[in-house]
Amino acid sequence: MGRFISRIVSRGALLGGAGLALALFAGPLTAQAATDSDDTSRIITVSGQGEVRAAPDEAVLSAGVVSSARTAAAALAANSRAMNAVFATLRNAGIAEKSMQTSGFSVSPQYVTDKNGAQTPHISGYDVSNTVTVTVDDLSKVGPTLDALVASGANSIGDIAFTIKNPKQAMAQARADAVADAIARAQTLAKAAGVTLGPITAISENSGYEPPRPMYRMAAMAVGAAAPTPIAAGEQSVTAGVSITWAIH
Repeated sequence: MGRFISRIVSRGALLGGAGLALALFAGPLTAQAATDSDDTSRIITVSGQGEVRAAPDEAVLSAGVVSSARTAAAALAANSRAMNAVFATLRNAGIAEKSMQTSGFSVSPQYVTDKNGAQTPHISGYDVSNTVTVTVDDLSKVGPTLDALVASGANSIGDIAFTIKNPKQAMAQARADAVADAIARAQTLAKAAGVTLGPITAISENSGYEPPRPMYRMAAMAVGAAAPTPIAAGEQSVTAGVSITWAIH
């Protein structure tokens, strides 16, 4: 009987010791988790912006021909002749085939009615419109190219937009400026709040390139103008935005 009681006591002591060890192990682990949770809740997130403006080095313009005739076939034939002249003019101006793309084509009936509207409208003719979008990689050729297009028969000139062919360098500088802006803002906020910036825990980017801006739209110009059409390219904007999160102490 005594031997049996001794075994019970020994087993109870063993289980008690294991429980104590488990409690000692679990205690610091719980405290560490709470500490980590507190650390992750002490953060500051700041956004920064960067912008670089640069002169464009490429222009995108559209030109075309609108032809009218009593029949669709006649209007199409007249339009085809005029557009062939337009394409020939572009090639003579040094525009590569890959830089020319048809961007619009339509055949539209034209309707008329009598003055008092008593009669049902009927087709009086057809309009055929054909437009080509052209990329000019030498801005000095934009004005002369427009003049040549109109002289060759183009009677519809659309918007002109200026772009930067390779904005990578400007984008890299805009990103650097955005990060510097975020850091400066974070330092100001931390100082005002009486805290210290710790390591960066997260960073994200929101960058963009200003789309080509249409500069103006002009109608067909008179052939034989005294001077080439003036063109002003202005500047393009490359922007970058970042959001940075710091731990704070």
